[in-house]
Amino acid sequence: MGNSFARTTLPPLLAVPQCENAKFMGTWFVIAVKPTYFEKTCSNAVEKYTLLEGKSHDVDIDFQYNQAEPLTSPLKSLPQKGWIQGEDKSVSADWKVSPFGPIRMPYTIIELDANKYDYCVIGYPSREYCWIMSRRPVMEEDTYDMLTKRLTEKHQYDLNGLRRVPQKWTKEERSKRGLDNVIADDLLSE
Repeated sequence: MGNSFARTTLPPLLAVPQCENAKFMGTWFVIAVKPTYFEKTCSNAVEKYTLLEGKSHDVDIDFQYNQAEPLTSPLKSLPQKGWIQGEDKSVSADWKVSPFGPIRMPYTIIELDANKYDYCVIGYPSREYCWIMSRRPVMEEDTYDMLTKRLTEKHQYDLNGLRRVPQKWTKEERSKRGLDNVIADDLLSE
C-alpha cells in the first residue's frame, strides 16, 4: 500500500454502497496501478484475500508479484493485514490495510462489479494511488476504459502515472503460485 500521509483538498472518496466482504474474498489480479514504491516495476501481481474470525484483524492479504519482468524476475511477497471499518463489517467497502507494523492505510473500494464481483478499483484519499483489479489476469478493454473514465470523472483522479501491470502466465508459473484453479489454460502464454 501507499506511504503518503499527505492531506488533500479533494473531497472524500465515495465507497461503493455495499461490498459483501465474504464474496470479495479470494484471488484478484492487479491489472493497472498508480504505484506505490513496491509496485513501480512489478508484474504478475496477485492479491489473495482471506476473511478471518476471532483475530486481531479481519482480513489476511497475500500480495505476491514478480519484481520486474514476468516469469524471469524474482518473486516477492508483501503479506498485509486488513481491518474492515463501519458498523456492519459484512458489507463495508471502507477498510484499513497495514503493509507493515502499526501503519494502517486507507483502503476504499470505490468501484465494484456488484453482480459477479469480477472487477474492483481501490482508491486512496490523496488520489496518489489506485488499483484496478480483476478476477482474471486479463480485463476486457471496454471494462478497463469504463473504470479509468470513472476514476477521472467520478473520483477526480489524474491518471498520470497509471501503469498496466504485465500479466504473463505459463503452466509452471501458475502451478508454482497455486493458481491452477484460477487461471484457465486459454490464458496461458506458453
